[in-house]
Amino acid sequence: MEKKVAFVSGASRGIGQQTVFCFARAGYSVAVAYHQGREAASRTAEACRALGAPEAFLVPLDLADDESVKRAVADTVKRFGCINVLVNNAGVLVVKPLADLVFSEIDLHLRVNLEGLIKLTKTFLPYVSGAIVNVGSRLAYLPQKNLSVYVASKFGVRGFTKSLAKELPQLRVYAVHPGLTATRMGGNFGGMDPAKVAEVVFRAATGKYHRPSGSDINAWYEGLGFFGKSVFRAKQLIKILIGRT
Repeated sequence: MEKKVAFVSGASRGIGQQTVFCFARAGYSVAVAYHQGREAASRTAEACRALGAPEAFLVPLDLADDESVKRAVADTVKRFGCINVLVNNAGVLVVKPLADLVFSEIDLHLRVNLEGLIKLTKTFLPYVSGAIVNVGSRLAYLPQKNLSVYVASKFGVRGFTKSLAKELPQLRVYAVHPGLTATRMGGNFGGMDPAKVAEVVFRAATGKYHRPSGSDINAWYEGLGFFGKSVFRAKQLIKILIGRT
């Protein structure tokens, strides 16, 4: 039987960690890519094995460093030969008005959230057989002050995903957009359970949504459940009827 392998960036905590847990439960081997915090990544890998992953391979990855991107792909391919799923989850967030951002913070947003994501995807292309899922943000639809460069990077991820899908008709390519999520990046302000976001990522990667490649999948909406979706659709209809779209 063909070995199933998923590579997830930013997998030591938050949405990425919960995503590798989903793949582990489904019997995938996982490449647990992390930037900092090897101990946390090691604990994540151990948990993946306990959940059923045949292998859980630690992969150091700095998306702002071209050589690190190349090494991460080379090491993963050496270990597994190929992967079925690439999940681009890693990202950074600095909350400041543009006037207060220094150039290095602007560079970091674009290098990690967009350029690094694109370079990792390009380097993995010959080895991906099933799906590419890019974790975007609800802010790719709803711009927000004090997050202008972050929002720009996520708009870029969305456009990249749609264009890439046209180049790769043999793969499933999706952008999954979380809203505020209860992670460290979310500032511990509450929000959606990262495990629920991860479930949406997993379902997208494994073709459960039956949507055209290149589609946006809104995690906040998918996580509402049947009743929540019905209420949301009713509210949207009311807004249309009273002219508040």
